[in-house]
Parts: sequence; structure tokens; C-alpha cells
Amino acid sequence: MVPLNWYLIVAAILFCIGLYGALARRNAIAILIGIELMLNAVNINLVAFWRYLTPLLISGQAYAVFVFTVAAAEAAVGLALIISIYRNRETVVVEDIDILKF
Repeated sequence: MVPLNWYLIVAAILFCIGLYGALARRNAIAILIGIELMLNAVNINLVAFWRYLTPLLISGQAYAVFVFTVAAAEAAVGLALIISIYRNRETVVVEDIDILKF
């Protein structure tokens, strides 16, 4: 049986990679991928704590499904916005997107 701290270490590494990807990239799609990695790290934590603390309840899996749903909606809306911005500005570099400025 794999100990809980191994899951937490993997989730922390995945979250750090996602955080670096979200903060250090200029491309909007790479930023969305970083956010997805962070959400997957949260899911690993939720399922790991559910498995080791209350395996008879379904609360951990329910939270993970909720996070999957939010991640899918975020990806769909984010990609739709990026495609719309690319069609208008022909760039996905975050610093060049200043549509709301006067």
C-alpha cells in the first residue's frame, strides 16, 4: 500500500509545476494548462485524503468530480475566449491582449 505522504509529494510537485507554468509563461494556452495541472494536483489531494481518512464515505470522490467539472468548464470557456481573442488580435501572448484598454 502506498503511504499518504507519497501522494502528497506528487501532488505538491504537480502543483508547483502548474504554478510555474501559470506564472512564468506568456502564452495564454500555456497558462490554462498550468491551471489545469494545479486543479489535478488538488484532485490528487482530495482523493488521497478521502482514501486514507474516510474510505466508507463518498465525499472525496464527490469533491473530485466537482473539481473535474469546474476544470472542464474553465477549459472550455478559457479556450473559447482565447480563440475569440486570437481571431481579433492574431496573438495569444498575454501582454499583447489589451482589448479592454481605452
